[in-house]
Amino acid sequence: MLAHQRQVHILSELRRTGAVRVSDLTDLLGVSDMTIRRDLEHLVTSGIARKVHGGAVLVGQVAHEPGFAAKSQLEQTAKHAIAAQAAKLIQPGAAVALSAGTTTWAMAPLIVNIPGLTVVTNSTTVADAIATLDPANQVSVILTGGVRTPSAALVGPVADRTIATMHVDQLFLGVHGIDERIGYTTPNLAEAATDRALISCAREVIVLADSSKWGVVGLADIAPLSAAHTVITDDKLPHDGARVLRERVASVVMVPAETE
Repeated sequence: MLAHQRQVHILSELRRTGAVRVSDLTDLLGVSDMTIRRDLEHLVTSGIARKVHGGAVLVGQVAHEPGFAAKSQLEQTAKHAIAAQAAKLIQPGAAVALSAGTTTWAMAPLIVNIPGLTVVTNSTTVADAIATLDPANQVSVILTGGVRTPSAALVGPVADRTIATMHVDQLFLGVHGIDERIGYTTPNLAEAATDRALISCAREVIVLADSSKWGVVGLADIAPLSAAHTVITDDKLPHDGARVLRERVASVVMVPAETE
């Protein structure tokens, strides 16, 4: 098992129980305690966990906002598969919005060759990626402006007013968490408002969320589950999660989350 795969397993245990012991993880994953300690150190450095004697505990996730670099290391295979599926939905000549997020960022190299595409985004990383991959400027990028969050989102009144003047065919929305009762959430209050503005300007809302987001609740509501026309996730989504989404969302697409 690769280091990334072990860390995904450990993160799943942390989210399930709130705390993990090194000795339990060595038995669960069949590796040495030194290996587990290195994996925990990676999660600590990413701001996801805090070390305690004999193991680690989950950092409070409701208001905790990991940085973009930390989030980009998680669930990479699933995110790239979701991004590839999402890119297939875009037609030449479309105007689309990409919210901030590591899965929407993964779409950038997949959309730069779509003819006549206009992209509205509040993500500095999405805009930078398109500019780097599209030196001929074939894709028209509109960056909303605003105040930058730790996750590289531009949010606040400036972003919200800019978005309110626009209309797009599709919104590809990344979220921090999906919950049966609460819906789509984020740890950042201002980002939630900007995400709602993006939803309002789109004819079709497509939520991109790997299965680890199920059951996670952030500080601020974005929208109920039914606000999405489509949810693209991976096939590790729990059966209950798949059932709930299919009841509330018109289209649920689950892509294979193959191991690397």
